[in-house]
Amino acid sequence: MSFFTSIGSFIMQPLYYAISVVLVGWHNFWSLFLDADSGAAWVLSIVGLTLVIRAALIPLFVKQIKSSRNMQLLQPKVRELQKKYGHDRERLAQETMALYKEAGTNPFASCLPLLLQMPIFLALFRLLDQAAKHEEGRGILSDERATEFAHSELFGVQISKTFIGADGDLGVQIMALILVLAMLVTTFTTQRQLMTKNMPESAMSGPYAQQQKMLLYVLPVVFAVGGVAFPIGVLFYWTVSNLWTMGQQFYVIRRNPAPGTPAADAKNAREKAKAARKGQPVSSDVIEVEPEAVEDRPAPRVQPKRQTKSQRKKGPQSRGPKSS
Repeated sequence: MSFFTSIGSFIMQPLYYAISVVLVGWHNFWSLFLDADSGAAWVLSIVGLTLVIRAALIPLFVKQIKSSRNMQLLQPKVRELQKKYGHDRERLAQETMALYKEAGTNPFASCLPLLLQMPIFLALFRLLDQAAKHEEGRGILSDERATEFAHSELFGVQISKTFIGADGDLGVQIMALILVLAMLVTTFTTQRQLMTKNMPESAMSGPYAQQQKMLLYVLPVVFAVGGVAFPIGVLFYWTVSNLWTMGQQFYVIRRNPAPGTPAADAKNAREKAKAARKGQPVSSDVIEVEPEAVEDRPAPRVQPKRQTKSQRKKGPQSRGPKSS
């Protein structure tokens, strides 16, 4: 066990330094305006850390959205494969992966942002938990700053405490409960927004849809169970991260929805209304071209085929001798 513990510590050490650098940097900034040992300075530092991490993950989030959209659009074809190869699981898996490869979709790409956030979240939890319980720092977080964090208060509540470790402190329990509920609401809203607005009707059934429905209820429960053991400072990180995800997804769905979804219909309606207000014709990507308009178009000009040199030589001979 000591060997695996050493390996885990070796892997996490760079994360401790990276997170502590950003956290201490934000704390130095907020200390210019607030008391360095105040809970407000530390909470705002954690919020700043969250924004930096989520901004760095934007490219992966875009990849996740594209992968999720492609997965949705491919569901009708996946169901056809299931009907055709349902009796042969190995062949079904091969054909499904071939379909994803042909469409340029990686089913695991939708999990990348969450998977990459987990080590960061764990490192932050260990960093703050060590500071709260032992007043010891990690990375560049000194023991002095760790002690400041351990005793810092926001609205009279120590942000280093947890719901289950509140020792009867009602203020800690109330603040932790509020943050856990915020985590539940933002997680549920984000997942439901994806299902109700950015999934075509054809993708609302089948394994992928069942997976999304399961996540709709399972993820909030997981966060609720785990949230009662997280320090309040960590709850602030996760709540702000969820708010970022919800807002980012709302923006992407509104501006670039998947075809054939309620979000796409809503965007088309907005574009039509905007064009009508400005008195401009609606672009072709919003309204489909009417069949009559296609029929009225002039036929495209057909260029004569270019002859080779041998064909040009044979041409006069094939026409026969000129009449006198």
